[in-house]
Amino acid sequence: MIPGTGTLVNALTVLLGAGLGVALGHRLPERTRDLVTDGLGLVTLLIAGTSAMEVLSPALSDAVGSSAPMLIVLGSVPIGGIAGSLLRLEQRVEQVGGWVQRRLTRGGAGEARQRFVEGFVVSSLLFCTGPLTILGSLSDGLGNGADQLYLKAALDGFAAIAFAASFGWGVAASVLTVVVLQGTLTLVGVAAGGVLPEAHLAAVTAVGGVLLVGVALRLLRLRDLAVADLLPAVLVAPVLVQVVAWMQ
Repeated sequence: MIPGTGTLVNALTVLLGAGLGVALGHRLPERTRDLVTDGLGLVTLLIAGTSAMEVLSPALSDAVGSSAPMLIVLGSVPIGGIAGSLLRLEQRVEQVGGWVQRRLTRGGAGEARQRFVEGFVVSSLLFCTGPLTILGSLSDGLGNGADQLYLKAALDGFAAIAFAASFGWGVAASVLTVVVLQGTLTLVGVAAGGVLPEAHLAAVTAVGGVLLVGVALRLLRLRDLAVADLLPAVLVAPVLVQVVAWMQ
């Protein structure tokens, strides 16, 4: 299998799902579209909780000790948040969404533009912060198959239908984020020739689960967290695991 096939399939399912969602969205009342978004928020919470439970991974405990895994997650999120805030990642993601919107749509100001940007940002975060993004892309790049990305593609396709029914074409624009991020991670896998140790992957997955909670809170309209600013936390986590392991 050629590396990158999984990302290509994922991109196609997002575009197909978004197209169906836009077609259906005009036929659904706003109350129904809001309910669909709420349901996605609840499902995202479930996925987030499942991912965050990797903090209890035996491999992670063996590498850093039984009391350190929670501290690694606790340290990764604020450190990553500080880095992301200084880099203004949330603002930059929103600017990218606005830039894409201006080039793919005619006019579109005020509420329409905000809805496009929100769809782009939320979809990009949901499609790109889960563990399958990292693990699947690396596995694909290493030549171990794209099964995980095919599963992610199916999930993202159904999610894109629901999101596009509420947010419109901004969801389809998020395919750019999917291609760039997953394509980059696939190339990293090709270059690395190996995967991160299991303990490091567990830490990345746990931190990714925490970030998905932030996405869920946005979908449920409970708190508009700047989740993009927290994304560097997934890079900080394996570094902290290695530091703590060296100190053992």
